[in-house]
Amino acid sequence: MHKVETKTVLPATRLRGDFIVPGDKSISHRAIMFASLAQGESRIRGLLRGEDCLSTLHAFRCLGVEVNDKGDDEIIIQGRGLDGLKEPDDVIDCGNSGTTMRLMSGILAAQPFFTILTGDQYLRRRPMGRVITPLTSMGAKILGRDDHSKAPLAIDGGGLVAAEYHSPIASAQVKSAVLLAGMQVDGVTTVYEPHLSRDHSERMLRYFGADLESFSGGTRVKGRVVLSGKEVDVAGDISSAAFFLVAGLIVPDSELLLKNVGVNPTRSGIIDILQQMGGAIELTNLRELSGEPVADLLVKSSHLHGIEIGGDLIPRAIDEFPVVSVAAAFADGVTIIRDAKELRVKETDRIAAMCDCLGSLGVAIEPLDDGMRIVGGRRLTGGEVNSCGDHRIAMSMAIAALGATTAIKIVDTACTETSFPGFWELLTRITEN
Repeated sequence: MHKVETKTVLPATRLRGDFIVPGDKSISHRAIMFASLAQGESRIRGLLRGEDCLSTLHAFRCLGVEVNDKGDDEIIIQGRGLDGLKEPDDVIDCGNSGTTMRLMSGILAAQPFFTILTGDQYLRRRPMGRVITPLTSMGAKILGRDDHSKAPLAIDGGGLVAAEYHSPIASAQVKSAVLLAGMQVDGVTTVYEPHLSRDHSERMLRYFGADLESFSGGTRVKGRVVLSGKEVDVAGDISSAAFFLVAGLIVPDSELLLKNVGVNPTRSGIIDILQQMGGAIELTNLRELSGEPVADLLVKSSHLHGIEIGGDLIPRAIDEFPVVSVAAAFADGVTIIRDAKELRVKETDRIAAMCDCLGSLGVAIEPLDDGMRIVGGRRLTGGEVNSCGDHRIAMSMAIAALGATTAIKIVDTACTETSFPGFWELLTRITEN
């Protein structure tokens, strides 16, 4: 049974504080996966303990991987190598995690056994054909609902061959699924994409010892190279930081310091967007953690203005557009978001959801086929909105409430645990009403 909770968020007079955001969700997923496929022991510190990453951890336990989780900042994984996973005794439940299901499909398509992947009511509605198509071209045997495009997925693994795949979309999940399948078979597998998508898989696979080359327009991996166990420190999640970056900009007399945030250039589009809108965001203490660039982010209240957003910037900020639309609602002038049709197939249709939510609070916002047009600069009214079970919609509306005239009630907020456990407590700690 899907648990429905509600939260009421009051307007804020100012925000103050410094804090560390939870570990990066994308990096956490990959750390678990690659450590499980490596030979020997890996220690992972700073893992995001959200429900999505716990689904990935559960999946590998089902596949025979030993995990020592003491409940503190560190987990220890005993890797089983490319050939050491075992057939699970039962269906593997991926929860709400599209990353778990899509990347696991690439791993399991090359394993010589049978697996079934399922998920919650929202995940079972999301499109899986985008990974099934390239994996099938490599020889994978995957069945699913709705003409083999939706979960549950039945994977009869093994028998794959190296291939070249030209992806019609820039998607790190598609790219990663193909690379993970190709990594397990003889030969070289190449993925081409129209724009550069986030490169966490490439960085971490190299860190674990994979023979992988990135080039303009794509990535190739050599199969059957042994991965070795590593120590991994997970950077703070910039997608989680994004909510507080916007909050610090739109609430007057605010100053926040977000420590240890990952600023991978394939993910840092949110910083570029907010700075182009006039946001005062300063990057300090730049350094590297386990192959990933990190920094501390200082954000101060700013007068924002509308801009046009599209092209190569979109895949670098695709998960942040719900909260970008909140920033646009508080900015003077018009903001137009284009080339972001991918938003329609996330946990929910995020274009429709944000137009419904912000529109009900008095924002002049209209959906485009591939984005939104937002006329900002008018104070939001209070009211009631529904997240539709989407964690990023719920948290974005909490940020909108900080700058509204009266309180906003948000229906269906338990979903925030998938990516940002402790979000509501942190929001309360830094807020002065």
